[in-house]
Amino acid sequence: MTAPALQPPAVAVIGGGCAGLAAATELAKHGVPVTLFESARQLGGRARGLNWKDRRLDNGQHILLGAYSETLRLLRESGADSQAPLLRLPLQLVQLPDFALRASARLPAPLHILAGLLRARGLKKRERLAAARFLAWLRLCGFRLAQDLPLGELLASRRQPEAVTRNLWEPICLAALNTPLGEASAQMFLNVLRDGFARAKADSDLLLPRRDFSALLAEPLAQAIRRDGGSVLTNHEITAIHRKGNGYEVICGDAAHAFSHVVLAVQPFRAAALLRELPELAAAARQCDSLDYQPIYTIYLQYPDTVRLPFPMLGLSGGHGQWVLDRGALDGQAGLLAVVISARGPHQNLTQEALAAAVTAQLAQALPHLPAPLWHKVIAEKRATFSCRPHLARPAQRTGLGNFLLAGDYTAGPYPATIEGAVRSGVQCAHLILESL
Repeated sequence: MTAPALQPPAVAVIGGGCAGLAAATELAKHGVPVTLFESARQLGGRARGLNWKDRRLDNGQHILLGAYSETLRLLRESGADSQAPLLRLPLQLVQLPDFALRASARLPAPLHILAGLLRARGLKKRERLAAARFLAWLRLCGFRLAQDLPLGELLASRRQPEAVTRNLWEPICLAALNTPLGEASAQMFLNVLRDGFARAKADSDLLLPRRDFSALLAEPLAQAIRRDGGSVLTNHEITAIHRKGNGYEVICGDAAHAFSHVVLAVQPFRAAALLRELPELAAAARQCDSLDYQPIYTIYLQYPDTVRLPFPMLGLSGGHGQWVLDRGALDGQAGLLAVVISARGPHQNLTQEALAAAVTAQLAQALPHLPAPLWHKVIAEKRATFSCRPHLARPAQRTGLGNFLLAGDYTAGPYPATIEGAVRSGVQCAHLILESL
């Protein structure tokens, strides 16, 4: 009796954000036929560039760490990092008006952070010692909690002073988890501290993009996919996915495309609608439906070209803005500042005009030399990330259907919703497919 012919491998990657681009890049590199479908006209998802007036902005101002090993690897392999797309700076956290922590240039990790903390400006001696004791306790417990709990409760139980929490732990929590400290997962926060600050010294470096994210990530990875024989299709919305034999039929407009494998790499609220059409994936659809979301607002303010910040990235206090980045120092767009507001807050109740005015006043108070801005642009990602809470059930990359995988920063993993988390999920899906072949 003749065995049935095996279907040749062909992978559909649905979604052209960081996760989908990472999965397709890794598959194409290994010679697997792959087609990436993106519903929008532009790749990148929530990490993409856009034009405004005569400037090139990002849909959200992103900050990377040296610990983003998979993201940096993909940039190297695509050839993008040969053009120095990231400004690498030793860790320096400056919270205006009076807090500053600079990692030691001489000591190895994690002593470089501990030394910086013990010399931090703006904290009393007892406050610095309390923070140092917290870091020492984390090392002793291996950055692992017996049971997850809200970060605010953990910090209170470890007697962290209010000034340390306000100037150090809360800004890191908002930047990394995009979730308010009172509801954020303490274990996810510890995972970030462990991998970003307690291992190799270079892991804690700040990596600030010198280009918009379309030019930094999406375009180089799309070129790498095509170079290795894959296809990248924009303006192609997938409306349904059906089982067909041992593979899948992907519906795009009036056309049906056959694939042996599918990687669904869209945002969870979009993934749920496609998953519900496949009864075997009902549990994953419910997990996607159950996720809550947090916003990120980026307020761009164009000042005269002579305006410069004393450091490319500064923390803010006493208002809605949390970080301000100098795009002139990063990509040469002189006088352009980007103010970031992570997670939910009262700023969401303001009109864009009122929010821009409030942030302008906050900057003027922190940096009295600033003149009035020439214009502003507010970009709000209402569902930028999932709410990273304790005991959150996140769907796995491997699903209940053979050769059907999920990719995205919301899928199960050790990190919150970050670019590195998205990239790692995409690479993991690619490796699972390669193993199956």
